[in-house]
Amino acid sequence: MAPELALLALGIELILGYPGWLFARIGHPVTWIGALIRAVEARLNAGSLTAARRRQAGVGLVGLLLLASAVVGLPLQGLVALGLPALLLVALAASSLLAQRSLAQHVAEVASALERSGLAGGRVAVAQIVGRDPERLDEAGVCRAAIESLAENFSDAVTAPAFWLAVAGLPGAIAYKAINTADSMVGHKTPRYLDFGWASARLDDLVNLPVSRLSGLLIVLAASLSPGLSAGNAWRAVRRDASGHRSPNAGWPEAAIAGAMGISLAGPRYYDGHLTEDTEMNRGGRRDLSPADIRKALRLYWVADALLIALLAGIVALSALI
Repeated sequence: MAPELALLALGIELILGYPGWLFARIGHPVTWIGALIRAVEARLNAGSLTAARRRQAGVGLVGLLLLASAVVGLPLQGLVALGLPALLLVALAASSLLAQRSLAQHVAEVASALERSGLAGGRVAVAQIVGRDPERLDEAGVCRAAIESLAENFSDAVTAPAFWLAVAGLPGAIAYKAINTADSMVGHKTPRYLDFGWASARLDDLVNLPVSRLSGLLIVLAASLSPGLSAGNAWRAVRRDASGHRSPNAGWPEAAIAGAMGISLAGPRYYDGHLTEDTEMNRGGRRDLSPADIRKALRLYWVADALLIALLAGIVALSALI
């Protein structure tokens, strides 16, 4: 029943999203996971520990997150056997682990802010979805940052939780979300987290390996169905540039969307005042972007998302025939 659960969860999240009133009252699964990570990190990642002990403590954090995912997810997954009402209830819970709707809303807000309030508004809006220094971005840089976030989070926040939900049920999706959240919180190459976050960062790379490739392929296929975009250029950009990205996974969807649109993404960027060198995705593409490019990327995103839903629907239909 896992593929059916994933398909239903995608449909529910697409229609309902995660209501703001619910977030205000009880928070969100990611905030709960984040609170657990902060508490464990504060207790285990003591400044007096050696590098080896910090790494062991980080492995312990990952083990605790996986155990918690099983403890929460397995009983809920078991409810699916009770029939359709229970399946819908579990799918409603699982939908909170997806972000199709909220991702598109946040990225669209960057375009709207640029159109409404100019560069200052765009910087404020893009700072909500990326970690780089917004004050160093011009309008084109704000647009590139928004599109890069859209591409990367299509993989991390949509395809990946749906994939692991279909493969391993609710425990798998919760575990993925916990690993991904841990990487975003402690998987940094700073003195405090270099060793403690090692296990979280490496496991996040591993669990995202298949879905980043799937996400890139979905974007390539979506480009073939979108007037004015090029699937051929998208695929060539993936083959040439994706492996050069500083992330082993983010390059796939970023290169695909850049190639499809004929633009260039990534390259040198500032984080916390430090310049981070990175390979351009679709080298030689146009870099002078505008809010119209963000909206074009969003249209491509929705086609790729529809293909993801169609793929799951096909798997469900095929399994019903076997």
